[in-house]
Amino acid sequence: MDTKQIVKGFETQLQNYKKKNEQTELGRIVFSGDGVVKITGLKHCKYGELLEINGSIRAIALNLEEHEIGAIVLDDEDKVATGGLVSATGDIVTVPVGPELLGRVVDPLGNAIDGLAPIKTSGKRRPIETPAPVIMDRGKVNEPLQTGIICIDSMIPIGKGQRELIIGDRQTGKTSVAIDTILNQKGKGVICVYVAIGQKASSISSLVHLLSENGAMEYTIIVCSTARDSAPIQYIAPYSGCAMAEEFMYQGKDVLIVYDDLSKHAVAYRSMSLLLKRPPGREAYPGDIFYIHSRLLERAAKLSEFHGGGSMTALPIVETQAGAISAYVPTNVISITDGQIFLETELFNAGVRPAVNVGLSVSRVGSSAQIKAMRTVSGKLRLDLSQYRELAIFAQFGTDLDAQTKSMLAQGERTTEMLKQPVSSPMDVEKQVIILYITMKELLKNISVKKLSAFKVGFLEYVDTNFPQICKKIRENGNLDFETSQEIEAATTRFIDFYFDKVK
Repeated sequence: MDTKQIVKGFETQLQNYKKKNEQTELGRIVFSGDGVVKITGLKHCKYGELLEINGSIRAIALNLEEHEIGAIVLDDEDKVATGGLVSATGDIVTVPVGPELLGRVVDPLGNAIDGLAPIKTSGKRRPIETPAPVIMDRGKVNEPLQTGIICIDSMIPIGKGQRELIIGDRQTGKTSVAIDTILNQKGKGVICVYVAIGQKASSISSLVHLLSENGAMEYTIIVCSTARDSAPIQYIAPYSGCAMAEEFMYQGKDVLIVYDDLSKHAVAYRSMSLLLKRPPGREAYPGDIFYIHSRLLERAAKLSEFHGGGSMTALPIVETQAGAISAYVPTNVISITDGQIFLETELFNAGVRPAVNVGLSVSRVGSSAQIKAMRTVSGKLRLDLSQYRELAIFAQFGTDLDAQTKSMLAQGERTTEMLKQPVSSPMDVEKQVIILYITMKELLKNISVKKLSAFKVGFLEYVDTNFPQICKKIRENGNLDFETSQEIEAATTRFIDFYFDKVK
């Protein structure tokens, strides 16, 4: 190489050289306690920014005051002490995403906690806080997401991309409704994410065992923050689960996400806010308690075909105290969601399970998220049940009733019995249509109420064996034509006459 070429190479390097003068802004911890730190010196820190304490411990900046910053610690708070150095990363918390997480139990930071091999992801990560899809990016919510629970799919239908609240007192079956919905997605191409917030570790273990037994862990991710975890970890759990679900949604897939439950999430945020000295409001919650849930639930959407057509359906769970749905957090979440499934303690104790209160439950998507066959058989169901409940209360006074009222009470009792369903036994939509058709047509008036449960099990087995074309037609056409309805009536009559009386 001659001298000219060497000189030319040096000139090119000099032209491309950019002098780097990097400055890292450092802060110092002036207070540490209960997972909260106060920091001075970080003048350019942003709200929600990820901070590093002593180069290894992560924290999130939540309070931006004139002379100091309040932050919550995500890692081991015992390793944080006054005087530690803090640097701003310029980023927010991210979690690993991708299909490698399916079938695993992870903490809100994406670390495996199921005792299996470490998760080897593709390296892709998503921030836990992202803007919700804008209105122009969304499509219509008109495709049903079947829960497998006959009283919900018929009267409170859920569509893909909807946000349906499950609300009720403790021990009324809220989690069971969500788990049955996850079990019912087997073979339907829907990915499920279950976010446990402040749950007992034993409850999560039982849930994993149940899902594994039913083959549901193959398409499910469990994001777990137990009751022993700190309030900051419980706070970021639903956002982390939402980020993992969004990855699939933006790939054009359908996702179901369950937040169990947002009452504990609100309590965790309240404890953090009080430690950060934020002014308390109603029920001691901070003023932005509505915002933390709205920005989470608004990320659930049905995307338009132009943006892939994916969907994320959210089932948030909220626990009430003594049925008080007018409390602060329940009313907040009700106003955000597209309807609610209200589970009542009185119905649960009376043996009506799932204990859905038809009068207080509603789906704002309505029948547009149902197949045509279901719309045909469930049109009068809600009205009939509501009238039956009112008449049943009136009949308790022992008043003489006319024949029509007695007939309505008898039919309402049979309808209520046919809508009962044991846990962990979701039902295909075509079988739901058959059960509702024979119930609403009053074909079971000669069967005593006590025998209806056994009748339902035996009849569905009989239809599967002797009339498989009925379910096939409903499944393929999504409609209940005259010929199919005649076949259902013939099958019902034949089963009652020749089989049921002999096996009862």
